[in-house]
Amino acid sequence: MEPVYRSVIGIARVVFAFEGLKFNVKGEENIPPTGGAVVAVNHTGYMDFTYAGLPPRKAKRYIRFMAKKEVFDNKISGPIMRSLKHIPVDRGAGAESYKAAVSDLRKGELVGVYPEATISRSFEIKEFKSGAARMAIEAGVPIIPTVIWGAQRVWTKGFPKRLGRTSTPIAIAVGEPIDPVGPPSELTEKLHSTMQEMLLDLQQGYEHTPGAYWVPARLGGSAPTLEEADKLDADDAAAKAAAREAKQA
Repeated sequence: MEPVYRSVIGIARVVFAFEGLKFNVKGEENIPPTGGAVVAVNHTGYMDFTYAGLPPRKAKRYIRFMAKKEVFDNKISGPIMRSLKHIPVDRGAGAESYKAAVSDLRKGELVGVYPEATISRSFEIKEFKSGAARMAIEAGVPIIPTVIWGAQRVWTKGFPKRLGRTSTPIAIAVGEPIDPVGPPSELTEKLHSTMQEMLLDLQQGYEHTPGAYWVPARLGGSAPTLEEADKLDADDAAAKAAAREAKQA
């Protein structure tokens, strides 16, 4: 029993109902009823993790998400994140968070990971980091690919949040578990191609508004292409690095 986590999910469901969000979830049966697993989720918006936590509830399970340390440092979100036993990630010293995730996996927990590491501004699947594959191999647990589409319409990078009653459709697909075999690079590539195929499938039955900011360029939207988005991310990273150097100087 996890009264805090259960209460938070109950509140989240009330908020979702207030917002009029329309969920279409498939593949819930692919969440194992017991045992550890890495839940790999694509990243298009700030609310992804709240939606990704819904499919495991059919099996009465909870996800421990790996989230940036700054969220835990916040006076409001920090206590909540710690009480839900999520895992803080210090991007400057990631070894400890990695060890904590592997430990949780070995204890039979579901650990949520964003292989893209940051929100995809193109809303396409970005290049993956190898952390999800490495921890799955080390802990000897499967990877559960999970793809969400529509979350970027609620709140994403560079655009105002839309947390009122928007009646936004949110599609979620949970794929079959991927066994932790092979070198991390090959397992990462398999996970990447699997989630790309899952995303394309979700998009097939979703109504996209031509020219909308949340629609990928490939589908007639005004979102940047994957290459353009990668350049924006690189420019942001360079600017942040320059700011840190200036502050230290």
